[in-house]
Amino acid sequence: MNNFFKKEGVKSILSSVLCILAGILLGFLIMIGLSLFNERTTIESAFKGLGILLAGPFSSGNSAYIMTNVGDMLFYASPLIMTGLSVAIAYKTGLFNIGAAGQFYMGTLAALMVALNIDTTGNPAMGILVWILAILAAMATGMLWGAIPGFFKAVFNVNEVIVCIMTNWISANVVTWLFTNMPDLINRGAGKSGYLITTAVTGNGTPKLGLDQIFKGSYIDMGIIIAIILAIVIYVILTKTTFGYELRACGSNKYGARCSGMSEKRNIVLSMAIAGGLAAIGGALYYLNPGIELKFDTAYSQLPAYGFNGIPVALLAINNPIAVIFVGIFIRFLSMGGDQLTSAGFNKYIADIIVALIIYFAGFSMFFKGFITKLTGKKKAAASVSENANMAVKAPDPEPEGSPSGDGQNTGKEADAK
Repeated sequence: MNNFFKKEGVKSILSSVLCILAGILLGFLIMIGLSLFNERTTIESAFKGLGILLAGPFSSGNSAYIMTNVGDMLFYASPLIMTGLSVAIAYKTGLFNIGAAGQFYMGTLAALMVALNIDTTGNPAMGILVWILAILAAMATGMLWGAIPGFFKAVFNVNEVIVCIMTNWISANVVTWLFTNMPDLINRGAGKSGYLITTAVTGNGTPKLGLDQIFKGSYIDMGIIIAIILAIVIYVILTKTTFGYELRACGSNKYGARCSGMSEKRNIVLSMAIAGGLAAIGGALYYLNPGIELKFDTAYSQLPAYGFNGIPVALLAINNPIAVIFVGIFIRFLSMGGDQLTSAGFNKYIADIIVALIIYFAGFSMFFKGFITKLTGKKKAAASVSENANMAVKAPDPEPEGSPSGDGQNTGKEADAK
């Protein structure tokens, strides 16, 4: 059993679980504190609120609403998984991709430029082809945008964080500027201002594959399936291919990788390009949904939260692509429960506080992992001491020279006989 807890994968999972539990516990204590200063809530309300959060989309109670909430949870988890993968694959190469927000925007821009300018209403087959083209355009644009910080890092050794921050705000301004000058794509109905039309108008939305019949009333589409497939593909690339080995080698020791004949600069650029493509696909999957609108006129002043929320997803997943799937869904699970907190007398933003606390504790994942390592090390040392003590008790005492027993006694008798 002790050997089980010494495995690196097990220690990584346990450290992430401890981060989550610490965030939930501290959030619960905050709810208790709030209940003491609010006449409408009691200590019992805090326990009820905790139960609602842990129930997530199942907290509504009504089976129809539960299925709708689960569908929405999976839909909103899709872009979160994609940005988490974006951060994770860059980190495997020793890079910190804080530019996922800008890459998310550029993917959105490219996808909507294709999907909203080609009308395929009444022709579902053509609509699917245009949708595929929109996804490919988003991926290509995101890869080019992600390669920019990779290029500056590889060639000029400029810190990728600085370049990523610059490209984030450039992309935000490009989105606002470009769509402001395309009046045909602006939704002017229902008194709205600053919104684009959706793919429901042009018939190029993401296919639902019947999922909308299972999770009726939700936004769900095949985006969650694509996100899961891409996570598995990235996992296989990183763990089963020579290219993935080179990326991980550069992240572990770029000097050693260089001495082994690996192209450090090429791997840096390719890693950031792939990261940019993944984040861009996340943006495309989100805004190609027929029910999601892009408010372009304020894009220049704010970056999409998905780009930054992918960072804690990758941290909690220990940059494992498969774990990113579960962490992304779990984060959305808590957020869905937060929407029901009003029934316990709390504001729904309490869930955001708890998610933020979990994100904060994600920064301590290495601390928790070190603590687990130290704990299992002590157990190993104690077991070793106990084993040595048992061996000492069982071992026979060595016979001194000239002992009257054994061979020595026989030898003495033989000498007397002679």
